[in-house]
Amino acid sequence: MRAWLASFLLPLCLGAAPEIKLTSPTDYQVFQRQNRFEGRVRITGSVKDAPGAQVEVRLVGSKRKGEWRPVETIAQDAFDAVITKPSGGWYRCEARLTQGGKTLAESVVAHVGVGEVFLVAGQSNSANHGEEKQQAKSGMVSSFDRLNWHPADDPQRGASGTGGSFMPPLGDALAEKFGVPIGFIPIGIGATSVREWLPAGVPFPAPPTLVYRVRQLPDGRWESNGVAFTTLVSRQRQFGPGGFRAVLWHQGESDANQKDPTRTLPGSLYQEHLGRIIRDSRQAAGWDAPWFVAQVSYHVPGDEASADIRDAQAALWKSGLALPGPDSDALKGELRERGGKGVHFSGPGLREHARRWAERITPWLEQQLEQK
Repeated sequence: MRAWLASFLLPLCLGAAPEIKLTSPTDYQVFQRQNRFEGRVRITGSVKDAPGAQVEVRLVGSKRKGEWRPVETIAQDAFDAVITKPSGGWYRCEARLTQGGKTLAESVVAHVGVGEVFLVAGQSNSANHGEEKQQAKSGMVSSFDRLNWHPADDPQRGASGTGGSFMPPLGDALAEKFGVPIGFIPIGIGATSVREWLPAGVPFPAPPTLVYRVRQLPDGRWESNGVAFTTLVSRQRQFGPGGFRAVLWHQGESDANQKDPTRTLPGSLYQEHLGRIIRDSRQAAGWDAPWFVAQVSYHVPGDEASADIRDAQAALWKSGLALPGPDSDALKGELRERGGKGVHFSGPGLREHARRWAERITPWLEQQLEQK
């Protein structure tokens, strides 16, 4: 009994042990680089029960250790620092509390990258509805789920579906080409019309085939409930101006050639609606994020393209509002699920889709890196 009482009272007499906790970065986080050579890593956290102790942080690479950097604590014993590091990774982020030459507490995040980040939006073929789950082979690809980062193995958290996506093989291709970690922010929602991605309050004359995310107005017109648009803007705001490289938009099947012709969206309205989404999301996020728009309208054999929707997507490129994404309607036969009978991609189709995205992104990104 005396031994138990002593073990209980001793910590009370000595006081609580000092603690330090990192809140940023999180494991497998990728920070968007500012130019070919470097990017900024934000390091934040908190300390507890450490009066008078010094906070120090550093980023450790595979070739050499970074120097410890003193950081002042602010209100509620929080700390916030920004360190510029060469493009690459994975770095290890370390934080420690020191006093009188002694280390009182430590906190470590094992994987931190400085590379390229892309937001992926649209409908099922931008999400996890492919026939075969994909895994990143390079070990250099991660994705963000609204709160945390993870290795980018399918299914991608943050997007709908439980199957495969093009993101792991695309990340591998870009990581191999540019030699940096690749991060994705997936928010795709299966079966969505472009109408469902509009901001709330923007009316349109006829509803999409599925009406889960739209509502009818008293005058008979329709509007989106705004949830998808809010998610799009929220993710952009989380990362801030320049916090990711570009939006990859893959959507159009739910607007093209619907069984009920009244639910098919005319190309002129598709162009108008997606243009509205791009412009309004840029304004709401506070910066002009580049958008890649794929050509997307394929359903099944015999219904393989809508010239009207394809022309609308191409018109956004020609206007300069968006950049050309891949022509995914060209992916047919064994590249589609169920032996070529479905709308979603097979395993080989996902990998080919990724290759075609890389073909579009790579020359543009090379040009961007030359300009900075």
